[in-house]
Amino acid sequence: MSLIFAENLRKIYQAGEIEIEALKSVSFRINPASFVAFVGPSGSGKTTLLNLVGCLDKPTSGVLKVAGLDTFRFTRKKAALFRGKNIGFIFQDFNLIPVLTVHENVEYPLLMSQNIPAKERENQVVSLLDKVNMIDQKDKYPNQISGGQKQRAAIARALVTDPKLVLADEPTANLDSKSALMVIELMRSMRDDLGITFVFSTHDPKIVGKVEKLFRIQDGMLSTDNVKRRGDSA
Repeated sequence: MSLIFAENLRKIYQAGEIEIEALKSVSFRINPASFVAFVGPSGSGKTTLLNLVGCLDKPTSGVLKVAGLDTFRFTRKKAALFRGKNIGFIFQDFNLIPVLTVHENVEYPLLMSQNIPAKERENQVVSLLDKVNMIDQKDKYPNQISGGQKQRAAIARALVTDPKLVLADEPTANLDSKSALMVIELMRSMRDDLGITFVFSTHDPKIVGKVEKLFRIQDGMLSTDNVKRRGDSA
């Protein structure tokens, strides 16, 4: 079964008396443990699409199922609960809370969405910080670490709830080339180790060169480029 299934997905925004069709009858499937990207210029609709998949917004029409559930039927409360349990988010500007330490930032989703005992929270946070090589930075604040370290902390935060899906919106936009490649490889190793699906919104060629499938989006319309996948012959 597909982790994400979209059919004839449309999103229309109202700007006064003007209708803006951000997505035009978009259809696609994404399987579990995928490493894929939506690629397109600014204003093409890729961020809108990620917002729909992430249950941050609702489609105007069409079908969108995530983990087998019809997101179109979600109330605001149900969407929030679903996000908290199933979806992690990574942003280009990191979105770390400046008054919290790295450890506290990673722990924050557990405090917000799940009733987990303190010791279990601690074990989950420390385990992930170790996986992203940030355990020695756990007591520092965001303004005391580098951009690459901030994004590694953000990856740990996205994974701490053990989501099925991570949505990454331009995650390398504010990183130098070396840090960007390290972050991409880290996310891919997390996919391999944990079976999490990573979906990117990007125009970074470094990400494009690493994903297994490309969805190209232009003016709200989608086309698909199949690239080499795990298990494919050379």
